[in-house]
Amino acid sequence: MNPYRFAPGDAPLLMSIPHVGTAIPAAVEARMTERALARPDTDWHLDRLYDFANELNIPTLQAVWSRYVVDLNRPPDDAPLYPGRLSTGVIPGQDFAGAPLYQPGEEPGDDERTERLRTFWLPYHQRLERELASIHRKHGVAILFDCHSIVSEVPRLFEGTLPDFNLGSAAGGACDAALRLQLAEALGEDENYSLVVDGRFKGGFITRQYGDPENRIHAFQLELSMATYCDEQEPWHYLPEKAGKVRPSLRRMMEAALGWARERG
Repeated sequence: MNPYRFAPGDAPLLMSIPHVGTAIPAAVEARMTERALARPDTDWHLDRLYDFANELNIPTLQAVWSRYVVDLNRPPDDAPLYPGRLSTGVIPGQDFAGAPLYQPGEEPGDDERTERLRTFWLPYHQRLERELASIHRKHGVAILFDCHSIVSEVPRLFEGTLPDFNLGSAAGGACDAALRLQLAEALGEDENYSLVVDGRFKGGFITRQYGDPENRIHAFQLELSMATYCDEQEPWHYLPEKAGKVRPSLRRMMEAALGWARERG
């Protein structure tokens, strides 16, 4: 199975969806807990929610394999993204709630971890790098949008309820300040949704690794509350009426990024 899906496009923006995948190799599934097999920490339905990306001619790279196989938004050396805070790793052993993913004694060893990085993590990042370089050559500027969602309350990882829109730019290090402002303005236009910029989620490994504003490669992440578009409990049904209300804000954000890039290309 290909480790990712890629939809081509001619826009100066690449959308990455690293946590939408649900595939798990059968040999790994056989060792996992029943809870893990439900894949509760998946970024459910983002491919459907953002299907207008095709209309905007935006190339899209999305994961096929579950984040429980390998987390594409973590560094390969598993260095913490938020030192001092609880986190799941590049090869997770627990879910967001702290429950084990594997039956006792069935956790992956060092050799298996290395092989997963080589087989599942590396191809995604190689394609991401290649597409960003291609966009940059063609347009003179490239923007990477790393697309995520999460349930609105995860007590083990953060206090309280998350805002609806959690825009991250590595505290301004991954994209131009004017671009960040335009993205925030686009998301903040609908007062029915709450917004925070570089708050609890400042961007994961992908945003931090590939954002290089000095060389005209800009990256940002949006961590979207699942409460805006789907059920937050199993089986995480997509809610078309809710989704239909939030999609205009998401599209405005994408169009703002495209407009900003084309003005500078």
